[in-house]
Amino acid sequence: DAQRRTDLAKGFSILYQRMKSLRIIYMGTPAFAISPLQQILESDHKVVAVITAPNRKSGRGKKLTPSPIKVFCEEHDLPVLQPPNLKDLDLITQLRELAPDVMVVVAFRMLPKEVWSIPTYGTFNLHASLLPKYRGAAPIHWAIINGEHQTGVTTFFINEKIDTGEIITQKSLSIGLDENTGQLSNRLEKIGATL
Repeated sequence: DAQRRTDLAKGFSILYQRMKSLRIIYMGTPAFAISPLQQILESDHKVVAVITAPNRKSGRGKKLTPSPIKVFCEEHDLPVLQPPNLKDLDLITQLRELAPDVMVVVAFRMLPKEVWSIPTYGTFNLHASLLPKYRGAAPIHWAIINGEHQTGVTTFFINEKIDTGEIITQKSLSIGLDENTGQLSNRLEKIGATL
């Protein structure tokens, strides 16, 4: 199993190096997704669209507030889509017309097969745990709540189930004795961006 992951990671790396410029659709919402997007923008690849959650009401005045990723995209003149329904036929048509080579997902919601099957080379996710441990929501919180000494990040290809696809690669780090979720999240975001 470890050898298969190593071979898959090498194959993906070779493909990545051969492609002069991949067309990427990026999906993310919270601040955790900013560093990986920044890393892609600093590469030779082209982000053709960013998908994030619709603006949400927040604060005492219940003012509509954009996600951290949307704010980042507006600052960097990136095209942003905020679909309320990922199964919408117009959205799926639009995504196909963008002709992505790859979709990169970081801290986003579960995708329907109609979406994750669009890219030529697949859709992969960056998850803030060493899968298969802590699948699903709040993996950083659960690692701290359960007193873990080690955690990390995983990239894997998306399939029909939550966080169960073929693992591409992983990177681990130790959790500090007094580290909180915010501090750990910041460190995981940075190593996740390079992964």
